[in-house]
Amino acid sequence: MTHFHAVVWIDHRGAQIYGLGRAGTDRSMVKSHGPHHIHHHAGTMGSGHERDRPAFFHDIAGHLAGAGTILIVGPAETKTEFKTYLDNHAPDIAAKVAGVEALDQETEGEILAFARSFFARIDRMLPQI
Repeated sequence: MTHFHAVVWIDHRGAQIYGLGRAGTDRSMVKSHGPHHIHHHAGTMGSGHERDRPAFFHDIAGHLAGAGTILIVGPAETKTEFKTYLDNHAPDIAAKVAGVEALDQETEGEILAFARSFFARIDRMLPQI
């Protein structure tokens, strides 16, 4: 990632990763390694996605290694599961996460507008080096 800010829109099917900077915007996509249609069984705990998560999350984290500030967004629990993965397996990247926000499936323009607004607020609060 060559931009300072990064936003990750994530759900159980995949992630869209955007790098935002003065020079423009980059976009990467990471597809989930598991099934896209999950059947829940009576009496079982969890979302049914656990087997594919570590590899999926590892791939996303690899795209975020060079980012300075990260925003994670998405419609369901996958965004918080990804943040927990970062806390446990990539603490250097987890330390760069400025927020985890709910955001339904949006267009690329809406995701970027949300991220720019978020980062504008964060940048005013953080010390500039």
